[in-house]
Amino acid sequence: MSNSIQNSVGSSRLSRRVQFVILCGLIPLFLIPFYVVLSASFKSSSQADVSTMWQLPTTWTTTGIEQAWQALKGNFTNSIIMVIPAVVISSLIGSLNGFILSKYKFKYSNLLFTIMLVGMFIPYQTILIPMVNFLQTINLYGTIPGLTLVHIIYGIPITSLMFRNFYVSIPKAIVEAAAIDGAGLFKTFTKIILPLSIPGFVVAGLFQFTNIWNDFLFGIVTIPNPTMQPVTAALNNLSGTQTVDWNVLMAGSLITALPTALIYLLLGRYYIQGLTAGSVK
Repeated sequence: MSNSIQNSVGSSRLSRRVQFVILCGLIPLFLIPFYVVLSASFKSSSQADVSTMWQLPTTWTTTGIEQAWQALKGNFTNSIIMVIPAVVISSLIGSLNGFILSKYKFKYSNLLFTIMLVGMFIPYQTILIPMVNFLQTINLYGTIPGLTLVHIIYGIPITSLMFRNFYVSIPKAIVEAAAIDGAGLFKTFTKIILPLSIPGFVVAGLFQFTNIWNDFLFGIVTIPNPTMQPVTAALNNLSGTQTVDWNVLMAGSLITALPTALIYLLLGRYYIQGLTAGSVK
């Protein structure tokens, strides 16, 4: 019996070592693109070339970063103005939907939830024409508020799903106790449920921030004016028509990716906690 236990422990340790070696071998595959972008960002225009992409800069310069920032800083601000209200509003609506759908069962509630989830699987391309027509009708086409509204509506299904799954782990006795004390639906939600929802908001907020910040299609379709477009759409304009300044383009990619990278570095552990919250009741 003891020999079998020792054998199982030994095989488990060997398996972990093999996994560790495999993961260490995969690390360069993830770091190579970052290395190419970072090194090209600090090269001069003459040094940044496909043939020399693996070489470190012979002369380190921030010219590419400065030029990219001058070209993108207005669009960078547009993205911040768009993404913050879109994330907050879609998360709040999703949390309210998730609370109602998880704690208040009513006729056709499951059907309503299923219909809501269909919005997650609708390809973006199929709704571009009606989306543009709708924004033109309400005089928001070509504006940042119009693009913000698009992301809010498109984010409601996934945030509702996230919060519904999160609220399932909260005992219904809490809601019933609040009802006995005279609290209605809205008061129960704002006074009791919202303070317990921080892990859910972290997960939904990070997910929404990443999707909205990295969006290209909606930004370029709903806002034709280049000065009003988000930064991901403006990044495409750095490539030029005849020649490409690779140092400027790579620096622009680095600037564009920086906010999401920083957020995941700062809030990554809370994101994992939020994903696992409620997994074991």
